[in-house]
Amino acid sequence: MAPTHDSEEDVRNENILININGELVKRESANISVFDSGFLLGDGVWEGLRLYNGRWAFWEEHFDRLFEAAKAIDLDIRMDKENLFEMLEITRTQNNMYTEVHARLMVTRGKKSKPFQHPKLSIFGPTIVIIMEHSSPVKTLNMGIKLATVPQVRGLPMSQDPKLNSHSKLNCVLACIQAEKAGADEALMLDPLGFVNTTNACNFFIVKKNEVWTSTGDYCMNGITRKKVIEICLENNIPVYQRNFALSEVYSADEAFITGTFGAQTFISEIDKRKIGEGKMGPITSKIKQYYLEKIQNEC
Repeated sequence: MAPTHDSEEDVRNENILININGELVKRESANISVFDSGFLLGDGVWEGLRLYNGRWAFWEEHFDRLFEAAKAIDLDIRMDKENLFEMLEITRTQNNMYTEVHARLMVTRGKKSKPFQHPKLSIFGPTIVIIMEHSSPVKTLNMGIKLATVPQVRGLPMSQDPKLNSHSKLNCVLACIQAEKAGADEALMLDPLGFVNTTNACNFFIVKKNEVWTSTGDYCMNGITRKKVIEICLENNIPVYQRNFALSEVYSADEAFITGTFGAQTFISEIDKRKIGEGKMGPITSKIKQYYLEKIQNEC
């Protein structure tokens, strides 16, 4: 199997410096308190960013999403976007990183005075951690991945808004476990109404009769790469629709692919033991992948 965030081994990652609240520490020495609200409750938000040719792709949009999520959960980051970006860049330069790098930027409500739920107990914070690694997707991803539909659904906004990139990922972790037990690489998740929504880690698209379909976006992460794919389709006269569609329509799709910051676009060869299209990357997916590469080159 080829989980979508599998990367090639890189010995340079053994000596990376990790940024914890502005202090750069060696990997083996990096730690936070067991009283941190992120550890205790999954109380925090995060972003994944990708570095190409010394530039962070679409970083402004990632930071907008991070700050919007922090505001939604009433978490004060206590610095502006420019200062946080400077913290990101210091981490990059001190690690001597230039391209094919993945960063995970995490913000929690901070260290608590007692190990209980109430946010007012988070009196030391926030906690900001930046982990950067040299990271290239494994070559087996070029062979496509397999999905399995799972019983876990993407929830309603009043329970836990699925649009938030929160540290509370148990629902998606359970979905991933279900998919692995079914012999798949990733889980295909439905929304509360039974329509196809997203995977446990990435946004989901299908191609039917040269049209690109994705979910309405009501119950999935508002992915930056998802947004770029929709933009690419609109810019290049590829019909694209954000709509409800059923699992039966997915099985008969000509192509299917997922999107994410790490893997960009990865084609789906099989869903629930059913081959999708020819079981290989289709022409529309290939075209979108090329257009996305051009967008990255223009950006970075």
